[in-house]
Amino acid sequence: MKFNYKTKPYEHQHEALLRSHDKENYGYFMEMGCGKSKVLIDNIAWLYEQGLIDTSVIVAPKGVYRNWEVSEIPTHLPAHIEHEIYVWNPSPNKGQKEHLLEGIQKREKLRILLINVEGFATAKVRAYMDQFVRRSAFLLAVDESTTIKNPKAKRTKALVEAGKTASFRRILTGSPVTKSPLDLYAQCGFMDKRLLGFDSYYAFQGRYAITRTQRMGSHSFQQIVGYRNLTELSDRLTTFSYRVTKEDALDLPDKVYTIRNVGLTDKQLEHYMMLKNNAIALLDDGELVSAPAVMTQLLRLQQVLCGHLMTDDGELVEFPTKRIDALLETVDEMSGKVIIWSRFRYDIKNIEAKLAKVHGPSSVVSYYGDTTESERLNAITSFQNGEARFFVANPQTAGYGLTLTAATNVIYYANDFNLETRIQSEDRAHRIGQTNKVLYVDLVSKGTVDEHIVKSLRGKIDLSEIGRAH
Repeated sequence: MKFNYKTKPYEHQHEALLRSHDKENYGYFMEMGCGKSKVLIDNIAWLYEQGLIDTSVIVAPKGVYRNWEVSEIPTHLPAHIEHEIYVWNPSPNKGQKEHLLEGIQKREKLRILLINVEGFATAKVRAYMDQFVRRSAFLLAVDESTTIKNPKAKRTKALVEAGKTASFRRILTGSPVTKSPLDLYAQCGFMDKRLLGFDSYYAFQGRYAITRTQRMGSHSFQQIVGYRNLTELSDRLTTFSYRVTKEDALDLPDKVYTIRNVGLTDKQLEHYMMLKNNAIALLDDGELVSAPAVMTQLLRLQQVLCGHLMTDDGELVEFPTKRIDALLETVDEMSGKVIIWSRFRYDIKNIEAKLAKVHGPSSVVSYYGDTTESERLNAITSFQNGEARFFVANPQTAGYGLTLTAATNVIYYANDFNLETRIQSEDRAHRIGQTNKVLYVDLVSKGTVDEHIVKSLRGKIDLSEIGRAH
């Protein structure tokens, strides 16, 4: 089987497409960094060229779905395929609204609709999509399909209904099981509940979960205390999915880099634009924030992107940010241990608290300026040899000399401007003793200083030298 690739695939990507290209239902269970987005785009291209679809709908979390428009589709969709991308916006301006309406009416080329998964809890999204796909042969894909693992959620039910009219269905995730094997039921059920062989969630639970009756007062309920028949479940999955980890993908480079896009809240955008355009921002309470120097301006712009800002009087001002949610979604896509770097003490404390709440107190350790010597030693030991899965740290403090080879994933929540610090922090995981490939993820807000910083560091440009030059 030959495919018209625009970008050369790795062997595991070609294998994934070979297995799935003509299947009605398929799951790409490919760990972050293994290129599952490219496989889906290649699959869409093949189906379109065969005349099997004329439309594709890709559903993804808020922090991801626009990345398909700006990066994945332009990079991987063959140039000879005429197409138009339509991006759902719940509050479109006049031009965006006209473009979305045009998507319903014009059908001369491949139409690709991008929708955030959260929107499927609303009637507005469901109504628009119904119009968009009416009288179409379409592929419906859910990127990061763990977002529909709850069978009772509105968005899960809505996508299951939408999937019934699709000609082809795909799910994509790096880790289909985040907390329990039962996470698989709704994800696979979106494609076809017959794939797992059960008509109901409770029948599925009865086969694969061990439960015990618990009583609270006059009420009783079934508590899951373990799992069984998992080999059987795994064998079922192999009939309609392809699992790849970084370790399996032997042709991947030792260091794999990717970007996770993060949107801005209205308050962040307001302060960011004021700082960017005027180098000064007047906060709601009247505190004045100035950015007279290049590096100070970069620093404060970066703080805004993380949801906090230090005023000239030393007062910390906080406002809503989507970055912490993007982080939690990213680690859900990963398997193995994770180092999370941020230059800001505020972030480290916040990240540690959030991870402890979601994954348990023993899952996370931190390492920064306030960490005592004994706490630092315990943090390293717990991460390298113990149960801690997350190591949250400041690269200036922990980026030098430490061996953190238990990690196969590294996330940069807020980059340091210093090239040496970046290189050193990357090498905490990628050094002697590391036997696996390492994935590096930069959280980036499009059109902001984030992009400039990452581009400079990837291009081996030390931004701190620019600051000293001024």
